[in-house]
Amino acid sequence: MNGIIVLNLWQFGAVYLLLLIVLGIMKKCHIDQTKLLMIASLRMTLQLVLAGLILTYIFKNPHPIFVILYLTSMMGMAIHTVLSRNKGINKRFKVIVSTSLVLTGLTIILFFILGVVGVSFFNPQYTIPISGMIVGNAMTGVSLGVKTFHETIQSQKSKIDTLINIGASPKNILIPYVNKSLETALLPTLNSMLGMGIISLPGMMTGQILSGTLPTTAILYQIAIMIAITAVTCLAVFCSLYFGYRTLYNSKNQMLL
Repeated sequence: MNGIIVLNLWQFGAVYLLLLIVLGIMKKCHIDQTKLLMIASLRMTLQLVLAGLILTYIFKNPHPIFVILYLTSMMGMAIHTVLSRNKGINKRFKVIVSTSLVLTGLTIILFFILGVVGVSFFNPQYTIPISGMIVGNAMTGVSLGVKTFHETIQSQKSKIDTLINIGASPKNILIPYVNKSLETALLPTLNSMLGMGIISLPGMMTGQILSGTLPTTAILYQIAIMIAITAVTCLAVFCSLYFGYRTLYNSKNQMLL
């Protein structure tokens, strides 16, 4: 199989013309998000170019400390992103969310790198990109799950107060909301799994095929990473919500909303 075709600057720059279509539709539909689109596109480009330069250096100069620093930065940004989207939760809930993301993310990463791929954890070629997919999806799932739970609790406050007044326990009141939020957080991942191979060829598989990897090998990696993503999303959201909801009431079963 041939190797991947390297894009020159003119070829790469041509793709930005597609943003004109988005801008045109936004203008026609009176969507006042032109500034956000421009900032998001510029920020994405700068961040990915910077990441590419850093990864190029790390791959050429592999060292355990680089892998540790990159993963630490990745986890830190994921936590910051989740918490910034869920500012209304209490401090104990935030600690639980942060801890859940780190522990479940590292557990799945270690299992995948050491148990499935079978290479050193400090091999940047495997650990960094695989960690990015795992942590990124865990971040999205936790953010969605916690946001859904918090917004539902706030909108149902009157109902919750009524149930408390007639003697219902906080646990029995909150658990259904926890379960529903977990389901909501898992649905995007499950739906993407349903269409893979028929409707879409996922990013990891496409990248490997473009780089010259045999499709059969790329398929095995893609199946493995999707199962890992599903597991980490489920675990991270489950731990965040099932331990986090307990911060909403005290030892006397009094709600702290």
